[in-house]
This record gives sequence, structure tokens and C-alpha cells, in this order.
Amino acid sequence: MTRSKRIEYFGFGVLRLITLAVVLLIFWLIADLFVKGGHTLNWAFWTTFPQKGMTTGGIFPTVVGTAFVTLITALFAVPVGVASAIYLSEYARDHFLSRLIRASIRNLAGVPSIIYGLFGVALFVEGLHFGTSVLSAGLTLGLLSLPYIITATEEALKTVPKSYREGALALGATQWETIVSVVLPPALPGISTGVMLGLSRAAGETAPILFTGVAYYLRYLPGTVWDSFMALPYHLYVLATQHHAIEEVRPLAYGTALTLLGMITLLNFMAIQIRYRYQAQSPA
Repeated sequence: MTRSKRIEYFGFGVLRLITLAVVLLIFWLIADLFVKGGHTLNWAFWTTFPQKGMTTGGIFPTVVGTAFVTLITALFAVPVGVASAIYLSEYARDHFLSRLIRASIRNLAGVPSIIYGLFGVALFVEGLHFGTSVLSAGLTLGLLSLPYIITATEEALKTVPKSYREGALALGATQWETIVSVVLPPALPGISTGVMLGLSRAAGETAPILFTGVAYYLRYLPGTVWDSFMALPYHLYVLATQHHAIEEVRPLAYGTALTLLGMITLLNFMAIQIRYRYQAQSPA
């Protein structure tokens, strides 16, 4: 065996060990959550309100609130993010300003989420007078998701061969018709994956919603986008660190964590299914 082959085998061996270690750690964490909080998971836990100072009862308002605010996030971030990426990839010329915009978008992906929360307070809660509401929180999380969605969409569009565009334009299609009919279908798997990953992160964030609309406890569900709401990430934070009987509600905290993990896993599973579906429909 040559020296280069030995180095190659060693490198692949190290990568396999690292991958195995990460996978085992994830499974260990999930197993630990199930052992400590799996017995709390039942239909009543998911469909009833917290009771007796959140020491008993369920997490129904937090599930509804998380789903509601994630929906607002998607309605704002997905159209704006995808449209921005299409413009940057298909229309914008390669000059200093476009490169500066791309660099700024990538830098925004690394901004701490608490900064987005403070910006959301200044812009949506105080500036636009939306108050502490589902709308303010959803728009703040939308801003948090935009860099991921724009970057993922632009990279997905770049994977479509340039010859596809040239062929459609040569046949008389306009640039918009080329984008909609020729460019977007092959790029949809990558776009959907980026969108779902961005929304998954938004659904699990606490800091951006802490100042913009989430409540410690409510006796009602949010009826409109102007209402405050309860959410799984903040509810988990309260049970784990702020509750007056932390040890008593520890199983409820583990059950809440499993529920949040399940919602995020469902979003990722949807992304995988969409990706496989469009890949199967794409020409070889």
C-alpha cells in the first residue's frame, strides 16, 4: 500500500470516528430525555392547559403558540428570502454592491439571536406599534431566518446548469419564464431544505421572542396576530430555570423538550420528503 493510500485510509477513519461519536452523542441525549420525561408524553399532556402554577397539566397553549408564530415567520421569511435570492442570483450583476450585499447576508447569519430580539423590539414593538404580539415575534424570527433562506436558495439556484437558461432563452422564453419553468424546479429540493432548516431554527429560538410577544403564562390561546402567546422554547426555559419548584416540574420540562424536538424533527422530515419527491421528478 502506498503512502498516499495510507493517509487516505487514515483520514477516512478519523472522519468515521468523528461521525460515529456525534451520532452516539445525539442518541444518548435523546435517550436521556425519553428516560426522564417520556412518561409525561400522552394526549392529555399535549391538549390541556398548565395547571396549579404549571406544576401539573399540559402544554397545549405552548404548542399552539409555537405553531402560530412559526406560521407567521414562514409567511414573511419564505417569499422575501426566495425572491431576494432569485434577484441576487438571476438579475443582479456581479459588482461591488452585490458582493457587499452577499457578504452582509452571510454575516447576519452569525449575529446572536438576542440582537434580533432587541432589533425586533425597536422596529416592530415600538417603531411600528405592533406591541408584544404574535406578529412582532413572527416578524423578528423571520428576520432571523432570512440569511439562511437567502443563502440556501441562492446556492440551490447556482447548481442549475447555465445551459438550461441559455437553452430556454434561445427558444424565445423571457427571463422570468426561464426562471419559473426551467431554473426553479431543479432547485426546489435545495430551496425546500434551506427553508425548513431556517424555520426549524426559528421554532426553537427563545431570545428573539422573549422581548417581542411571548408570555410566562396565559389562560387563553392567541386569537389574532395582535395577542401575546406562550411558546415551547420559553416554557422550557421557565420550567428549567425560573420555576419556583424546579425539581417537581423537571419531568414536565423533559416532556416539553421532547415535544419541541419532535416538532423540529417533523419540519426536517418534511424537508427530506420534499427533497426526495422533487429529485424523483427531476430528469436524470
